[in-house]
Amino acid sequence: MQTTAVVLEGPGKLALKTLELSPPGDEDIVVDIDWSGISTGTERLLWSGRMPHFPGMGYPLVPGYESVGRVAAAGAASGLEVGTRVFVPGARCFGDVRGLFGGAAARVVVPGSRVQPIDDRVGERGVLLALAATAYHATSSSTASQPDLIVGHGVLGRLFARLALLEGAEPPVVWERNPERRHNTDPYTVISPEDDPRRDYHTIVDVSGDPSILDSLIARLAPGGEIVLAGFYDQPLSFAFPPAFMREARLRVAAQWQEGDLAVVTDLVEAGQLYLDDLITHRSLASEADAAYRTAFNDPSCLKMVIDWRNFR
Repeated sequence: MQTTAVVLEGPGKLALKTLELSPPGDEDIVVDIDWSGISTGTERLLWSGRMPHFPGMGYPLVPGYESVGRVAAAGAASGLEVGTRVFVPGARCFGDVRGLFGGAAARVVVPGSRVQPIDDRVGERGVLLALAATAYHATSSSTASQPDLIVGHGVLGRLFARLALLEGAEPPVVWERNPERRHNTDPYTVISPEDDPRRDYHTIVDVSGDPSILDSLIARLAPGGEIVLAGFYDQPLSFAFPPAFMREARLRVAAQWQEGDLAVVTDLVEAGQLYLDDLITHRSLASEADAAYRTAFNDPSCLKMVIDWRNFR
């Protein structure tokens, strides 16, 4: 069995290739992918060659952890039925070609336990579930607080803000340096950092991925405040100790979402409580993947690019 997949052959070198798929076992399903999203965080680092050492890192690789498709075949012990719509957070089924994260392909083989069944009505918006689960995981523990400042108004920043409002928190302030991304119809404020005089934030969530940002954020904390690092950083982070000491600042790294987080946000989306509208701004056929990736990484108006694989049946 074969598939067509996006293959990163090296930094800046992307191609569509036909790959052999691993044979499915009793616990596996075969999924025909309809849509996959492009991550402007981790996948940009893979594409540019700036990705820090990461388990499974190396070229050539199939990227992608934001895919939605339908079960085409199901093993007896997979727990799923043919025809089920599912979210696929990547796959490792491409033989010698690494799957990091392996979702950008027309067809994948993956354990049934790894995917999340979703309602058909979610459609292509399902590619956003991984980012929603990331935001939920960072703020849902018993010791976490909802952010009153979010740094970055891309998809992840908007999801942090929407989840905070859903939890009944006060509308957060969002910093965004790019004027093209300050447009907002939700009930929270989006401003440039230079236009914000506040220095009393209790919880700051940074999704910018800027490794030089800590000193400026620490200066905006209230005493005992917390900074949550929810971006992906390609260089070591450092900060001046005295200002952090004077504020008794806390730093927390947001870990990867877990299976339970994905289930929760899926329920919220299907119930109409967490809306994913207006986050997908660009779409492309899989045959134009190279141009689509370059647009996703270089066009600030592109919040989320979705690749359509339905012509590869």
